[in-house]
Amino acid sequence: MAIQKHIPFNQPYMTGKELHYISEAHFNGALAGDGIFTKRCQTWLERKTGCEKALLTHSCTAALEMAALLLNIQPGDEIIMPSYTFVSTANAFVLRGGVPVFVDIREDTLNLDERLIEVAITPRTRAIVLVHYAGVACEMDIIMSVARKHGLIVVEDAAQGVMASYKGRALGSIGNLGTYSFHETKNIISGEGGALLLNEPEMILRAEIIREKGTDRSRFFRGEVDKYTWQEVGSSFLPGELTAAFLWAQLQEADKITKNRLMIWQYYHDRLESLESLGLLRRPIVPNGCTHNAHMYYVLLAPEIDRQQVLDEFKQNGINAVFHYVPLHLSPFGKHCSRRHGMLDVTNIQSERLVRLPIWCGLSEEQQDKVIDVLTEAVKQCPNVGSRQKLFAL
Repeated sequence: MAIQKHIPFNQPYMTGKELHYISEAHFNGALAGDGIFTKRCQTWLERKTGCEKALLTHSCTAALEMAALLLNIQPGDEIIMPSYTFVSTANAFVLRGGVPVFVDIREDTLNLDERLIEVAITPRTRAIVLVHYAGVACEMDIIMSVARKHGLIVVEDAAQGVMASYKGRALGSIGNLGTYSFHETKNIISGEGGALLLNEPEMILRAEIIREKGTDRSRFFRGEVDKYTWQEVGSSFLPGELTAAFLWAQLQEADKITKNRLMIWQYYHDRLESLESLGLLRRPIVPNGCTHNAHMYYVLLAPEIDRQQVLDEFKQNGINAVFHYVPLHLSPFGKHCSRRHGMLDVTNIQSERLVRLPIWCGLSEEQQDKVIDVLTEAVKQCPNVGSRQKLFAL
């Protein structure tokens, strides 16, 4: 098999059924949303995760915004979350006047450090919004215990967590609310798309109303009311039926897709063990009880290694490897609308060392070998290799 000259960071996977289902949706004459494919996807999510109700949305951002509305976030309300996340995690609550309170992350998983949450709680704290980074679960038992003790809502930003679990429970189904992403960079995709998972039955009716522009339209179509009317604030959060049709093809092969990605992830993991033993980098850590989904494969470079030089080496060799988030507390708007609890030292350090390697269904071992060879050459150019063996001890 010829090696692709350019190795992209991501290549969206198609099962082969997407266009057929899109044509079927068009034939059915229901394109605006909440048709047969939407219902199929929602039922699949409910059965797979065990949540009380799943509602498809046009993005994970939309699902997070629905969560903020469901929580009735008011100006000045505080929401504990990591700074090392995508901007949507914070934006959803800032839009309602909420104040993100950034707490540091763990060195091993890069998830919210559960040991730091309780001391960050104030009388204004309303919720804990956690992020399952790279599809590896946060320490949910402790987080849920802290939330119950202080009467707080837990929102799982499981954008990267579809098909991953914590102690046998699907990510997104453990907190009060969970959110998924089906963006084309995720494992299971629909181009754009997302879902809100509701784990509290009493939230379902309001969530349906908020999702349908603030009306009880869903109840009308179920025959529960004779007409639908404006009930409260809401917006148009549901996706079109063509998006749901595409997603249905993906969900049908979710197990196959996950298995393929896990094989690719493991190949990286095995081949990079030697560089970790030399102290040149640290591989991802998956704690006991966490079943990940191979959403990404990243390495944390030793502090003395210039990340930009490594990224430049990848680029020169036709490989699109990337870093990840600029921490939100360091961004211009983040400084304006939020506050941080503590110095966030781990966030600052790990975010500067992280490099994400290409991973997508169909990535060949030959392509992975090229990625690994280029990475090896780039990091070994740094002197004092033997002195780094203890740099990543946790």
